[in-house]
Amino acid sequence: MGEQRRERADAARNRRAILEAAEELLRLHRPDEVSIEQVAAAAGVGKGTVFHRFGSRAGLMLALMEERAQELSEAIAAGPPPLGPGAPPHERILAFLDAMVALASRNVGLITAHEHAVATQRSAAGPREANPVYRRWHAHVSELIARARPDLDATLVAHLLIGSLHNEPVARLLLDGESERLAAGLRSLATSLLGPGSAPM
Repeated sequence: MGEQRRERADAARNRRAILEAAEELLRLHRPDEVSIEQVAAAAGVGKGTVFHRFGSRAGLMLALMEERAQELSEAIAAGPPPLGPGAPPHERILAFLDAMVALASRNVGLITAHEHAVATQRSAAGPREANPVYRRWHAHVSELIARARPDLDATLVAHLLIGSLHNEPVARLLLDGESERLAAGLRSLATSLLGPGSAPM
C-alpha cells in the first residue's frame, strides 16, 4: 500500500513538473519552437514519461489548457452572477464571452501551441469539438442561447461564437493585444443574435 502511494505521489510530481516546464517554455519561446524533448529536459524526466502521461505534444498542450480553463469552469458552475447562476441567460452569455476572451488573451501562446500540435501531428488530430474544454463551453453557451432564444439554432450559434477564437484573423487580434476589440465584437454579435434584451447596460 505504501509503495502504491509513493508511486502515485511520484506520478503527480512528474505531471506537475512537466506542466510547469511546458508553461515556462511557452512563456520564453514561440509555440512551434517548444518540443517534447525540451519539455522533458526542463522537467527533469525522460521523454517517454511525457508521452506516457500525455500521449502526444497535443495532449500535453490540451492538459495545460484544461488547467487554465478550470477556474472559468468553476465560476460558470457555482460562481456569482452574471457569470455564474442567477442572472438572465443573455447576461450570462455576455459575461461568459468576456471571460473567455480574457482567458484566451492571457494564454494565447498556449492556444497557438495546441493548434500547431494538432495541425502537425495527424495521430493527435481530431475535430475541435472533441476538445473537452470546447465541449464544456459549447454546451454551456448552447443551453443559455436555447433559453434566451428558443427560435434560434442554439448549437450552431454557440459554435459561431466560441469557434471564432480559432479563426486565424481573430487569433491575430489576441497576439496583437487587441483583446478589448475582440470582446466588444463578440458582445455586439451576441447582442444582435439574441435581440434587444441582451443589449449591454
